[in-house]
Amino acid sequence: MKKTVTLGSVQETLLIPLLGRAQETSRPNGLLSDPRAQEIIDQLDYDFSKWRGDSSLAVACVRTRIFDDIALRFLEKYPDGTIVEIGCGLNTRFERIDNGLANWFELDLSDSIALRRSFFSDQPRRTMIEGSVLDKEWIEPVVKLGKPTLFLSEAVLIYLEEHQVKQAIVQIADAFPEAWFVTDMCKSSMTTAQAHKKNMARFGVKTWFKWACDDPTLLTHWHHDIAFVSTQSIADASPDIVAKMPFIWRTLLRVTPFIVRYLMKDYCIAQYRLGK
Repeated sequence: MKKTVTLGSVQETLLIPLLGRAQETSRPNGLLSDPRAQEIIDQLDYDFSKWRGDSSLAVACVRTRIFDDIALRFLEKYPDGTIVEIGCGLNTRFERIDNGLANWFELDLSDSIALRRSFFSDQPRRTMIEGSVLDKEWIEPVVKLGKPTLFLSEAVLIYLEEHQVKQAIVQIADAFPEAWFVTDMCKSSMTTAQAHKKNMARFGVKTWFKWACDDPTLLTHWHHDIAFVSTQSIADASPDIVAKMPFIWRTLLRVTPFIVRYLMKDYCIAQYRLGK
């Protein structure tokens, strides 16, 4: 019997990158290999047909690969460090890149974690935590390890109001004075009423982006220990990722990269160091 999906409006969006990873796994020379995502898709009672073939699925996989590469670089420097995935959804980053030494915490809201526990379980180095990034209870077990820590927020904070984003990042900066924080963000053009209406209709979901950040360096004004490191767009993906993109993307990046940069100018992945 297939698993019924009962998720809140924001949480339902976690199924979009899940489908993207499953489709890329089926594609020759796909952006990533995630057979676990395919298995989960087959076990869910959900109409995924409304998204199949949408170009945004590949975009989500490029984003995931960029986050993977950032995490891999962190693990190269700190093999036994800690990675905290904020809003983990049904992500399989642990399955894809775990090095056998790192500690992982996977944080998400109660309905997402309930669904996640249908397919994953805690392990000695892997802990799922039910809660919001705005809560404080989840912080203590991570702090207790005393390890270099990387926070990954992939397609999470953009669904919150700015004051909530600020609250989450400030409390992380307070608790982890020597950590790294990575999040994706979009510009205000992607949070207009018109953008909401268009994309909610396109994806068949009841929510869209709320937090906009036109200047990633503005976060450094929220806390004295937040230092801006860099941003990158989909167009800045590594050659390895580009080589596995759909043909039309590869062609555009090779022939007219300025067009791709223009199309992707309203979205980026930003990295910060907590503790200057």
